[in-house]
Amino acid sequence: MARVLPFRALRPRDELAERVIAPPYDVLTDAEARAEAEDAHSFVHVTRPEVDCAAGVDPHSPAAWGKARENLDAMIAEEVLMRDDAPTYYFYGQKMGAHEQVGILAGASVDEYDRGLIKKHEFTRPDKEDDRTRHMEVLEAQVGLVFLTFRPNADLQVITEQIVETAPAWKVTTPDGVVHALWPAPLELVEPITRAFEQVDTLYVADGHHRSAAASRYHAKVGDALSSTFLAGLFPADHLYVMAYNRVVHDLNGLSDEAFLAAVDEHFERRPSPTAEPDERGKITMFFQDRWWSLRAREGVVDEGDPVGRLDVAVLQRLVLGPVLGIDDPRRSQRISFVGGIRGAAALESEVRAGGAVAFHLFPTGLDQLFDVADAGEVMPPKSTWFEPKLREGVAVKLLR
Repeated sequence: MARVLPFRALRPRDELAERVIAPPYDVLTDAEARAEAEDAHSFVHVTRPEVDCAAGVDPHSPAAWGKARENLDAMIAEEVLMRDDAPTYYFYGQKMGAHEQVGILAGASVDEYDRGLIKKHEFTRPDKEDDRTRHMEVLEAQVGLVFLTFRPNADLQVITEQIVETAPAWKVTTPDGVVHALWPAPLELVEPITRAFEQVDTLYVADGHHRSAAASRYHAKVGDALSSTFLAGLFPADHLYVMAYNRVVHDLNGLSDEAFLAAVDEHFERRPSPTAEPDERGKITMFFQDRWWSLRAREGVVDEGDPVGRLDVAVLQRLVLGPVLGIDDPRRSQRISFVGGIRGAAALESEVRAGGAVAFHLFPTGLDQLFDVADAGEVMPPKSTWFEPKLREGVAVKLLR
């Protein structure tokens, strides 16, 4: 059973939502963040406060965190953000092209996270945990959603369909063409939603491992009721759209082209590919020597009984990136770049032609595979999933004061 609770959101005044909500802090380049910050109401002033600091200020420093608190307090004082009177749930809808998804914003249980009942599939880095924890401590607020998913539940689906038939509090289209909408749940639906989540066996972290870890650390230190839940967006798995998370390697680790291809051919059947994108699991496409190749692991190479080892991202890491190209620690290596699937195969070609050595396009990792890995208590290789559309920041804030 999943324990989730309603909360009193601090959120944009409806008429200002279009100006406030912003892309996630960690997908913006410095230039993009500063462009977003040209609007004084943009939430990047809270999530990327270095845009308001002197040149050269470390974005992960007390000066930056202090500026974030100053900016958040100013948005509250100026009533750009207002706090709802009573705790409730919030339905957050997004439409990107033909794809639509609706999730529920709620407080997820830190205790369930600590006990492993909210399951993870990635390792976290201590430095990033430190940064998110300190950001939370200084703001006394949770400003970024932890993206959780779960196997579909019929009662929640019925309630969701009922909600989205009504007019949202606001509906805006962001510059990337994605339509966002928010529906605060009527108070009479709070108890039915809470009960419906009690029927959900397991919640899974889709994205936001560092934020959830930071929330756990913060609660361990503070120990009060406000910190006992963390801000989450909970989406049923059948609503989500997962894209590939691709790789570009900057050099061949000292190998000649011929030696590199011979090493690949040892474990893969390689053929010219008529398309840049693989069309099924088990296939990887490779852009090399100005053409696309299709790679499929030779028989017996992949252990299909291993929920991690059978992932295409793991096969590529184990057989090519590590032993052939010397990328033993892809989290920290400066010789590899990760390219979100939203950028398409053309971005891979462009990076190779601009000086990279080779690019790999993967078939998207499925949520069924994510569930299998998490249920087994294992972790996936870094950068295994890319979800679109991205959850915007500033849609709702959970105050810890």
